[in-house]
Amino acid sequence: MKNYYVFLIILFLGCGLRAQEESRVITTGVPFLLITADARAGGMGELGASTTPDAYSQQWNPAKYAFASRQIGIGISYTPYLSQLVNDIALLNGTVYNRINERSAWAASFKYFSLGDIEFITEDEALQGLTPIIQRPNELAVDASYSLKLSETFSMAVAGRYLRSNLKIPEEGIDASAASSFAVDVAGYFQSAEIAYSSFNGRWKGGFNISNVGPKIKYDEEGRETFLPTNLKLGGGFDFIFDQDNRLGVNLEFNKLLVPTPSDSNGDGRIDSQDDYYNESFFSGMFSSFSDAPDGFSEELKEITYALGAEYMFREAFAVRTGYFHENEEKGARQFFTLGAGFGFKSTTIDLSYLFSTSRVRNPLENTLRFSLTFNLGGEYNNL
Repeated sequence: MKNYYVFLIILFLGCGLRAQEESRVITTGVPFLLITADARAGGMGELGASTTPDAYSQQWNPAKYAFASRQIGIGISYTPYLSQLVNDIALLNGTVYNRINERSAWAASFKYFSLGDIEFITEDEALQGLTPIIQRPNELAVDASYSLKLSETFSMAVAGRYLRSNLKIPEEGIDASAASSFAVDVAGYFQSAEIAYSSFNGRWKGGFNISNVGPKIKYDEEGRETFLPTNLKLGGGFDFIFDQDNRLGVNLEFNKLLVPTPSDSNGDGRIDSQDDYYNESFFSGMFSSFSDAPDGFSEELKEITYALGAEYMFREAFAVRTGYFHENEEKGARQFFTLGAGFGFKSTTIDLSYLFSTSRVRNPLENTLRFSLTFNLGGEYNNL
């Protein structure tokens, strides 16, 4: 089979374009789960574990829903991917939440990642002038969460997720069924009461989310199992509340994949199925990921990314955002600045964001304008 876009499938399967033996970049299956789906977070350096709740909190920290200011929220977003190369790869996301009462809320969401139309044809078929076969690889995630306030300032949430990855191309004698798995998230969120300072009021925030904890995914019967992108988010922030119309939120977030570092454990000069990395279970891999880097603690620190973000809000009607994201050069080299804005019209909010890459590695979302649409419905809650 000849695949004109085969490099794209390799990329999204998490195989990477650089040698793992040299850089030990951590790769996983279904990496689309880590793509930022909403423009609000996209405008703040792609963070969200400790920001104020919104309809898209399902990806960042579902425990925030227990502190949502509106009873119901619906979010829809469409993110073009690799738009500088092709025009039919995109991530579609939809989320809905319902704050049941003062203490609890539920939410559900889906992500659909399309790799567009890919043409396949053999050399013999091409010589015969036959029409290429069109395939549409895609990946899907459907999840639901429940969040509960354990006190006036702290909540926790659990989420369940079904994953389906349909990237294989049908061939005679080869199983082309989609790969599937499931995962769970555990999250917590802290939001203090409003505190009066000398010239302004303020509110402290903090959050964590251990996401995509689940069995490895296997793409075919003969292939090896691949780790899910199990991830730890840990963030904190502070809201400067100058008056009832003006608020400035600043946030800092750290991320670490809870996936083992690829390493040549048997010393044969290769990283392959004979090494411990490929035979480790997903559960033990979560714990070993904190201490398995071949170069020790210094390399473990390189596997932590961080993001800084700020959001100025005026009367819940207009927002300006900016942020910065940093990943070590040896672990992926994603480094970029972001800008964003939001506009509120009664119960509807439109958000947009733009990304500027600052590293030598081109970002798939570079020069792409992202949009999100949110509907805030039902009654209001006072979270002071």
